[in-house]
Amino acid sequence: MVDCSPTRRSFVKGAGSLAAVAAAAGAVTSAGAFGRGDALASDASPSERVVWSRCNVNCGGGCWFQYHVVDGKIAYMESDNTGSADFQGRACLRGRAMRKWINHPDRLMYPMKRVGKRGEGKFERISWDEAIDSIASALKRVIDTYGNEAIYVNYGTGMYSVTGRTSNRLMNVLGGSLRSMFDYSAHMAEAAMPFMYGVSLNGSSMTECLKNSDLLVMFGNSPAETRMGGGNIVWDFTRAREALKERGGKIVSIDPRLNESVSGHSDEWIPIRPGTDAALCSAIAHEWIVEGKVDKEFLDTYCVGFDEDTMPESARGMNRSYRDYIMGTGYDRVEKTPEWAAPITQVPADAIRRLAADIAAAKAPFITQGWGSQRHSNGEDTCRAICMLPLLIGKWGLPGTNSGEREGMPGALVKTIPNGENPVKASIPVYQWVNAVDHGKDMTALNAGVKGVDRLPSDIKFVWNYAGNCLTNQHGDVNYTHDVLVDESKCEFIVVYDTVLTDSAKYADILLPDAMRAEQLNMHTQGYSEWYLGVGLGGPAQEVPGECRSSYDVCADIAERFGKREEFTEGRTQEEWIRFLYEQGAQADGNMPTYDEMLKMGVYKRPLPPKVAFAEFRADPVANPLKTPSGKVEIYSEQLASIADTWDLGADERIFPIPVFQPGHHGYGAVTDEFPLYCCGFHHKSRTHSSFGFIEELEKVARQQLWINPIDAEPRGISTGDMLAVSSPAGEVRIEAKVTPRVVPGTVAFPQGAWHKADMSGDRVDHGACVNTLTQYRPTPLAKGNGTHSMIVQVERVR
Repeated sequence: MVDCSPTRRSFVKGAGSLAAVAAAAGAVTSAGAFGRGDALASDASPSERVVWSRCNVNCGGGCWFQYHVVDGKIAYMESDNTGSADFQGRACLRGRAMRKWINHPDRLMYPMKRVGKRGEGKFERISWDEAIDSIASALKRVIDTYGNEAIYVNYGTGMYSVTGRTSNRLMNVLGGSLRSMFDYSAHMAEAAMPFMYGVSLNGSSMTECLKNSDLLVMFGNSPAETRMGGGNIVWDFTRAREALKERGGKIVSIDPRLNESVSGHSDEWIPIRPGTDAALCSAIAHEWIVEGKVDKEFLDTYCVGFDEDTMPESARGMNRSYRDYIMGTGYDRVEKTPEWAAPITQVPADAIRRLAADIAAAKAPFITQGWGSQRHSNGEDTCRAICMLPLLIGKWGLPGTNSGEREGMPGALVKTIPNGENPVKASIPVYQWVNAVDHGKDMTALNAGVKGVDRLPSDIKFVWNYAGNCLTNQHGDVNYTHDVLVDESKCEFIVVYDTVLTDSAKYADILLPDAMRAEQLNMHTQGYSEWYLGVGLGGPAQEVPGECRSSYDVCADIAERFGKREEFTEGRTQEEWIRFLYEQGAQADGNMPTYDEMLKMGVYKRPLPPKVAFAEFRADPVANPLKTPSGKVEIYSEQLASIADTWDLGADERIFPIPVFQPGHHGYGAVTDEFPLYCCGFHHKSRTHSSFGFIEELEKVARQQLWINPIDAEPRGISTGDMLAVSSPAGEVRIEAKVTPRVVPGTVAFPQGAWHKADMSGDRVDHGACVNTLTQYRPTPLAKGNGTHSMIVQVERVR
């Protein structure tokens, strides 16, 4: 067989060709903006030195950098060119703009304290001693007055390295802080999937699809946008696409947008109304049941709750099984036919039947979902509903198949610096932190998903925010969150530690300047997306500007104010921790280079064999039970039934023990005359979440534009390039229009991550076009998570 897969080198050259086309069309894609492209390390002149580093933002890739340093400054950069061209973590164009970030004129250089109102962004320079004394004093006062439960380390993923995130370690040394559960990326899936599978985020590797699948079905999954770069899963996906094509298989993408992974590549795009994936899956299940394509033997052996035969005793004889729900004899007494699903999903009934037939006919269908599908107000149901598809036909746990979750993520060869033991037992869902600031003492296990205690003993009074923009920009409902944070009687002290003045940084009482990874010795793993293992070690490439400092050193100084420096450092500098952690990992692995060899190599990497999710359980369910109460896949969960009966839920909130379709808040059926369009966010190529959001060159290459279908644009008199006013019940933004048939009619698509720019003491209209100006802060029923892709809006041309 001839290998038709593209080489990694040709893949990157293809991306360069596209950039050249864009440049010819007038886009700003000059080599000077991003580095010197594919220059090899051997090109370095005698006066240059080459220093290894890594793209440290949260896209999943962790591509490798080689900084070429001249006279102590990074002159240009290249990416990974070591080993085979088919096994190189080459950075995308976005990642290659990291040099612009490092040397940006807006870098924070000195510690500062707030002199205006919170959110105004007015600060004055102070010394490090004053900053550390102020932080230590505030920590001591809050601990003495309210207890350690009033301290919270906010969610942030703008920086990855093994010693970068030391704030939790500091707080644990000081007696702990309020814990958090889950994360913003996969909040609903992480909370819901353990009820079904006993674990969450357990998918087959995309390399397994590459090797054995004949059909790839992707729900809301676009690696070409969310996981770009040669060190990311877009590379595994690209090879899988070519392998499927050679085998006569195909790719089907189910998404509200004709996204970059679909455009010109997939065999079929099925446009779908956002938030209705579970309705589509229910209709497919109906087809399989009536056509006799359900694998009853598999379901009886491995699952609980498909039909009455495997229902637990507590739910027998009540028509509460999944089959009852699908066939209209269960909860809502509505049969889930394709004709029922068509007006909900906007997918024609005949197309639903064709998709059902294609999946059932495939020998090894690889069904996967991105995390956007579950980031809706009904996301807990959606992720479980998608996972029903491989289960129903028994094509699960076998070569070439997937669990229905996102493709698998590898582990790591080295560990991060340990956080130590947190004495605080109370924990909140990560998206609930604003509620915990506003009325934490009212939050309980039954009304807010609190764990570890029945009720929070305190509101959050002290927030530490490191390398993250989730105080406002990346959190739901910027306007409401602003109102909570500016009330100093609620949150009494906020520390923000970052590299530039993000929108979240404007709310700091003390603002600290971080050192970039390129400005210190740093070690990092390969990322968590593409299926291989690796370690990078290098730095510093250039001196730290101004008075920027590493978070490790600053946390050690704060610990010293409490007489706990030794406990925090364990007698090690950051550099000594890096060596210790590497040697610990190398000893456990047994195949890695020595530390001194790594310092010379910069990068160590090796492939992993493909993984089939739940293969051991499929092979022997008795010897390898799942971590569910029954040891089996729980299509019906008694735990969820109990939660539904005991939790304090709102009048419009429901939790079901089986995967169902329910519209959710601001989901299907919620549009009004005032807000007649659905709106869904998507990841933008010029940013990783909000990281890189201030790099001018990237803003010019990929502009912030609202996607609107011509059917919706024409009656509004909207053309591409027009300035739009987009309003929701939560706020209003200004954004440029992109009129395109690549988005489903009735829905507009809004790129997330742009930086909020509004007069918060005036009209609050956001001219930066941050999507969270439009989203509402309304945690989901089960996960209490960020269902922020469920929005209703009005769109008008600004005349």
